[in-house]
Amino acid sequence: MSEEQGVFEVRLGIYATREQAEEVKERIVRMLCPDPGHPPPCPIPWSVMLSDGPELEEDGLYDDLLEQARIEQPGAGSGAGPRTG
Repeated sequence: MSEEQGVFEVRLGIYATREQAEEVKERIVRMLCPDPGHPPPCPIPWSVMLSDGPELEEDGLYDDLLEQARIEQPGAGSGAGPRTG
């Protein structure tokens, strides 16, 4: 049985500042492609994107994450909302 290739998405929600989220994104990039200067193509094509905004909270996808942040970080969840990526 051969396995067909396709596009898959790995989604990661984090409660962080924009700066922290950017650092996590860069770490993921380095894991996917530890040698950014190599000649193309990558053995496994990939892309990465950082998203934030109120729509991430509105769809309820990260309700558990927001609740965890409220419990673990006093003052979290009040005000501007989380930065997720």
